[in-house]
Amino acid sequence: MNAPDNWQKSSYSGEGDGNDCVELSSAPAALHLRESDDPGTVLTTAPAPLARFLHAIRTGTPGIVASVTAHPGGAC
Repeated sequence: MNAPDNWQKSSYSGEGDGNDCVELSSAPAALHLRESDDPGTVLTTAPAPLARFLHAIRTGTPGIVASVTAHPGGAC
């Protein structure tokens, strides 16, 4: 699969140094996410699983934050 070229940065991210954030690119059947300070690493997922994940975060589903941020042996 070719790397997308239509990346969008959050409107909450300002200009300049210290404002790194997640960038998003979409295709009909996939969403691509990357961290702006490490654009070579891309996470690709389908829209439905990402929507369920974001819904769980927004609604405070018990355990969702702990299960996502848990990273044995180091920081996330």
